Amino acid sequence: MPIIAARRYCQGQASDLPPDWLAEPRVMLVPGCFDWVGLSEPDEALMRQVARSYGLHPLAVEDALTSRQSPKVEIFGEQLFIVARTAAPAADDSIDYGQTALFLGRDFLVTVRQGNPRAHVVLRQELEQSPERLAEGPDFVAHALLDFIVDGYQPVLDELERLVLELEDEALNSFPDQPTIRRIFTLRRQIRRFERVVGPMEEVCERLSTADLPAVDPNTRIWFRDVFDHVRRSLSYLRGLRDNLASLVETASLMEQHRQGEMTRQLAAWAAILAVPTAIAGIYGMNFEFMPELHWRFGYFGVVGAIALICTGLWWRFRKLGWL
Repeated sequence: MPIIAARRYCQGQASDLPPDWLAEPRVMLVPGCFDWVGLSEPDEALMRQVARSYGLHPLAVEDALTSRQSPKVEIFGEQLFIVARTAAPAADDSIDYGQTALFLGRDFLVTVRQGNPRAHVVLRQELEQSPERLAEGPDFVAHALLDFIVDGYQPVLDELERLVLELEDEALNSFPDQPTIRRIFTLRRQIRRFERVVGPMEEVCERLSTADLPAVDPNTRIWFRDVFDHVRRSLSYLRGLRDNLASLVETASLMEQHRQGEMTRQLAAWAAILAVPTAIAGIYGMNFEFMPELHWRFGYFGVVGAIALICTGLWWRFRKLGWL
């Protein structure tokens, strides 16, 4: 159902709009009250009706029906048009993105969700249980919605952190194989895309918390500043994960070079030890008639003993150097 809820709030008390509220050319707004209309993936005909009822700008309506808008704040007369991007972890270690558009006026708020399974029903119920908060007006509800959206980034960050830590453990134990390297670069793409989504949200919240905008009371800016801080923390956390992942391959490469260096030293040490019997055997295998100790009774035992003594000495020396 495209219309999730359509209610009017007077002094924080909620009441449903009349069933035929869209049939009127223009909704009659009551002083001291405001309407909150929640839509989920509406079609163009319904959006035209809502736009006519609340005087929404056609360009903003067109952007609300497009699900891949970048986060932004635009001014249309006495109204604000806000686009926020939503994100949620998916089952296949990917990220599901959506969009929520907010039409904010002095006495109304229209929200349009696109591709976002995280509904605002729970938030609406929480706000309706605190009439004093709803009495502050639609700009406070807009803050609560943005805060709700930004809080939804945390499960995504937690899942990304889990994946990064899992890849770090694999890289510390052994050099990443080809499937692991593919996972690393896939995760890097996901983080970069998520950063491109969250990054403009920082500018949106900063503007809402500092600029003089229509339909936003100056006393409400402090609430938008809180959302701005949440976005900045999320971005800082995300950039930390990106840096960790970027250095993961480099760290694994350094560790692999260290392992290869240890193997090279071991091979060099054993090659040096085996060179001793090879050299001595090569000398006495030249078949010259006149050679020292060639006809000596104990020559064989002497040569074998010398080989064993020299090899043992080399082994002890390499062992002391840490090569073996």
